[in-house]
Amino acid sequence: MKVAFATQDLERIDAHFGWAKNLAIYDLTPEGWSLDKVESFTGDLKEDGDEDKLAPKLDALKGVSILVVAAIGGSGAARVVAQNIHPMKVPQPEPIEGMLEKLREVLRGTPPPWLRKVMAKGGERQFDAEDFEEEEA
Repeated sequence: MKVAFATQDLERIDAHFGWAKNLAIYDLTPEGWSLDKVESFTGDLKEDGDEDKLAPKLDALKGVSILVVAAIGGSGAARVVAQNIHPMKVPQPEPIEGMLEKLREVLRGTPPPWLRKVMAKGGERQFDAEDFEEEEA
């Protein structure tokens, strides 16, 4: 499955989705991971209420199953979920490789129901309201 990370430095999950300079997209399996691609964004990435600036980022997420961010606005989260992508927030910046290892371990063990759905459908995912709430808790 593909996992995307909002990052400023390509090493840590340290960016708000709308303000991220980069989206690092990895292929993740129970055996390991590899960097698939990096999508970089330029221009004014500051908070300004301009929802159109999300369009290139949403396009870059095609085929992604999970998006990991430091923060994401409500409308951005809704647009991500509408593309059948599961958003996850980290409480503080952390290394991308550390999160990849955590996710890999979950894949090797007993994944939670929402992740089993992602795996069973090859990334095509139907969201239940409780799936998203469980991540917010």
